[in-house]
Amino acid sequence: MIRLKQLVIATSSVLLLGASSAWAAEYEWKFQASETAGEPSFKIKQEWAEKIGVMTDGRVEIEVMPINSVVGPTETLQAVSTGILQGHMTDPSYFSGQNPAFGMLGNLVGAWSDPYDFLEYMKQGGGEELYNELSEPYGTHLISAATFPLESIPSTVPIESIEDFQGLKIRAPQGMVYNIFERIGATPVNLPGSEVYTALEKGVIDAADSTVLSNNDAMGIHDFAPYPLYPGFHSMPMIAVSINKEIWDGLPEGLQLTLETAFDAMAYDLIASLQEQDIETLRELKADPDVHPFDLPAEERKQFRQAAEKEWKEWAGRNEMTQKVYESATSFLKSRDLL
Repeated sequence: MIRLKQLVIATSSVLLLGASSAWAAEYEWKFQASETAGEPSFKIKQEWAEKIGVMTDGRVEIEVMPINSVVGPTETLQAVSTGILQGHMTDPSYFSGQNPAFGMLGNLVGAWSDPYDFLEYMKQGGGEELYNELSEPYGTHLISAATFPLESIPSTVPIESIEDFQGLKIRAPQGMVYNIFERIGATPVNLPGSEVYTALEKGVIDAADSTVLSNNDAMGIHDFAPYPLYPGFHSMPMIAVSINKEIWDGLPEGLQLTLETAFDAMAYDLIASLQEQDIETLRELKADPDVHPFDLPAEERKQFRQAAEKEWKEWAGRNEMTQKVYESATSFLKSRDLL
């Protein structure tokens, strides 16, 4: 009887070990995002990583980590290339210092008045192919391009015209948006998104190019930056969902297609979900006597767009790739009567 019990226990252990092996993911990846863990957009990315696990029957397990978890935001391109990270979900403008074309494709400032126009360009107008032409020599492959809804500019002082940007200390990432704020008279300060809260709170900056209205509100920024410009007119950064190129090239075609399909769906879900949250956040802020949202008039937006177009042309001449991006994006905009 004792031997029988021992046999049953041993057999059960082997079966459990086999089951655990069967349940183990075939591919385990770490992707670093460009948001803090508390932001609504970060949670949406985590939810989609979990969905991909289900869609692949557990073969793929993606851990989405917040900004600065492994490396700084400007270092994820190299980290993915070398295998420190397996992927990232981030704004390519962070890599403008390596090639200004990352800044142009990552955030052609002032170009897009609707996030769906941008997605159409990336997915149907040749943008994703152009991005991979740029990024694959750096050892990364773009799975899918995503973006946010129109961003907000939280500010500690009222901004009711382009003139009000004169001398304004505004947080901006390196790249085109930094230069355009300089062009309209602001004093941009290069800070990662994770430092916006503290910089506004301590008065290091007056305003910030900082994600969407609901993200800013979730971080508590409006407690001391009660003059948000919304809807945004300035910046709509791309989210490059990218993976190490060697890993990508080694994946079965079916898994590649699953990842592309899932992250394309995430791109549209991200916009719809955040827009809904932004609308609800705006309603609550308008009811708050201490917060004063402001929508910049069309004539003021036009002035910003004119400054932006001058900057596009200046960047186009920087190298062969920036010229390609300029020609590709402006051709698309003209074909849709958006320029």
